[in-house]
Amino acid sequence: MSVVAGVDFGTLSVRVSLFDKRKGRLGSGVVDYPLNRSTLDPNLATQSHAAQMSALESAMRKALEASHVRGDTVKSLAVDTTGSSVIPVGEDLQPLDDYYLWCDHRAWREAKEITGAAHTQRLEAIEWCGGTYSSEWGFSKLLHWLRNNPEKSTRFATALENCDMVVATLCGITSVADLPRSVCAMGHKWMWNAKWGGLPSQEFLSSVDPLFKDIRKKLAGRYETSDRMAGTLSAAWAKRLGLRAGIPIPIGALDAHWDAIAANIRLGDVVNVIGTSICIIGVSEKQTLVPGVCGVVPGSVLPGCVGIEAGLSAVGDIFEGIARRAGSEVPSLSHGLEAYHAGQTGLLRMMWDNGDRTVLVNPNLGGVTFGWNLMHTAKDELFAAIEGTALHTRIILERMEEGGTPVTRIINGGGVPRKSAVLNRIFANVLNKPVLVPSGDVTSLGSAIFAFVASGDYASVEPRMRSAHPTQHTCRRSAKRRSMTGFIRFTASSIFHLECPMRRLPTSGTSYRPCEKLPPKPKSRS
Repeated sequence: MSVVAGVDFGTLSVRVSLFDKRKGRLGSGVVDYPLNRSTLDPNLATQSHAAQMSALESAMRKALEASHVRGDTVKSLAVDTTGSSVIPVGEDLQPLDDYYLWCDHRAWREAKEITGAAHTQRLEAIEWCGGTYSSEWGFSKLLHWLRNNPEKSTRFATALENCDMVVATLCGITSVADLPRSVCAMGHKWMWNAKWGGLPSQEFLSSVDPLFKDIRKKLAGRYETSDRMAGTLSAAWAKRLGLRAGIPIPIGALDAHWDAIAANIRLGDVVNVIGTSICIIGVSEKQTLVPGVCGVVPGSVLPGCVGIEAGLSAVGDIFEGIARRAGSEVPSLSHGLEAYHAGQTGLLRMMWDNGDRTVLVNPNLGGVTFGWNLMHTAKDELFAAIEGTALHTRIILERMEEGGTPVTRIINGGGVPRKSAVLNRIFANVLNKPVLVPSGDVTSLGSAIFAFVASGDYASVEPRMRSAHPTQHTCRRSAKRRSMTGFIRFTASSIFHLECPMRRLPTSGTSYRPCEKLPPKPKSRS
């Protein structure tokens, strides 16, 4: 028996799953932790590191019990988390505050300033993260914290991504110089790339704000891909988790990227990881510019390939919001949607309730529904929201293809597609391609695959991907529904064209600056 632990930190809970090399998933443990929100500031979303680690301890014990496995037989563990979820730390890497979670958008002003400075100074890195820096990413979140916490900033030593903080804690690492840092997280969220020597220059960062003085030095560490080792489990955390001290832990990563690994992503594939938001993950053989996406980073998904990330800032959250306002729940409100056909509601839903992540990269946008009349219902809006999600996804995939990344196969991963045949049918019709859906749960499978590599059971990621991924069923497009789908897509794409040139970017003075590249012009057919 060869057993490893895969750990997945989501927005609201941590899941630990134990996998056997031959038998697959043996058992899991899931424990929730609070997400701190505020009615006074809807952009705020924070989380406690201590709460996360306490939940991990409980989830590991539950997984061991459910799997009927002794802790001293677990050979390795690997960790993925949300991102960019950023925590400032002081001496010995002790937290100075909670995580700014990925969905915290308080740093939208800082993101605009970084974008403006990058374009003014012709910073190459900004082009490789889609042309616009986001309030969801590391530097903007850190700058917001530094500006708003002067009493704590004097003790600031460094900032870490969630995945790196958890791994460092488990390994007992307390020195900035020794920190293992994830190329996946730092590449997509902090503009790190070996192509220009790592992070943007200190000269550029200081020009954004003097508070960034020496920040490049403070963000020191070992920047590596997840097929490399971060360290080993410390004695203190081995005792807390009920495991054996000294087992290997690889470099961590972002959850969506490892969900794509679990879905058996290959060249030409796009994996839509659909949950509270959507992360759209692709891989390519070459590093080419794709305007409006969340980074083009070598080694961020598959070692040896270039990872591409895009997405929507809210999806499942919007579905739940629609149901909540109607005094219902999503499963109940979804009953009967299978009888709806494309465009039946007459509603067009733009999924910007939490801003736009890709391709407009604008956190200030709000959700819009066109076509309301007095007879429309919450069920109608939910169906239109599913259509809007698929239409937005198609605009992103077309942008990726324009940038030289072929899209030959679509895989719908994450929790939502396994519960919603309607969503998968709509995606197949709108994307005009068959959609594959994993039949089993892939949560924490990606982390387990990297744990097997760390344990020495596999020399590389690909062989374990091929043997471990669940079977997939295919949802095919319906020829009868293509005409109306094409019309709806034409309308949605037109709205993107209307919004894009009017984005206010922080260039000199108060002038307006058009997008670097508009979405593809709408056509009259799907």
